[in-house]
Amino acid sequence: MPTFLIAYCGPAAVPDDVWLRWNTDPLLLAVLAALAFIVASGRSADTRAGWVALALMIVVFVSPLCALSSALFSARVTHHIILIAAVAPLLACAFPLSRAGYPPLVPVVTAHAVIVWLWHAPGPYAWALSTVPAYWLMQFTLLGSAWLMWRSILAPSMQTGAALMALGATIGQMGLLGALIVFAPVPLYVPHLGTTAAWGLTPLADQQLAGLLMWVLAMVPYLAAGLWIAWSSLRAREPAL
Repeated sequence: MPTFLIAYCGPAAVPDDVWLRWNTDPLLLAVLAALAFIVASGRSADTRAGWVALALMIVVFVSPLCALSSALFSARVTHHIILIAAVAPLLACAFPLSRAGYPPLVPVVTAHAVIVWLWHAPGPYAWALSTVPAYWLMQFTLLGSAWLMWRSILAPSMQTGAALMALGATIGQMGLLGALIVFAPVPLYVPHLGTTAAWGLTPLADQQLAGLLMWVLAMVPYLAAGLWIAWSSLRAREPAL
């Protein structure tokens, strides 16, 4: 089966060397250091959220997860889930940029869904991993669209019903995408064909695991956010004693 080098994260990690495969790209480390300086200097609206977002960005871009995602599509999907369902809302809390105004919620949610589906279609996905610029285009558009969506959902002026509907729509579209990946009869993601055997998986099994992660695991942050928003709304309506 055909394989090729993943442009940014490098050759597929194998069990014998995975814990040695840290990404030390100087430009990436400089960007993360700049973000750490901004958070440490108190320029974020929520310092704790900023630090946790930074830690998770180190996990997805610096830790061996980057090299593992060259070997397993399921690791790549895990990377994307962390990026859009954990890093993005934390950055939205740390950097809400409320003075910039909020675009209408429906177009933002729709645009994010289109971007998620686009980058998980086999053709665009393969192209995104073939060159470094394409790789970072995928990362920036996934994170940027997710940040815009979470920023609107978590805005103080956002109505509870609208926020819950946006979260429900996102859970639904990601669940549908995950189900399509799970039930695909053949492996679809060419970059990972032939690289899964070292991990005891067939390409199809790896793809099915990725679909299950997107179908089930990915909904947890959105459900948690929905419960928190609903609970906060109910508490706000309680009469003062």
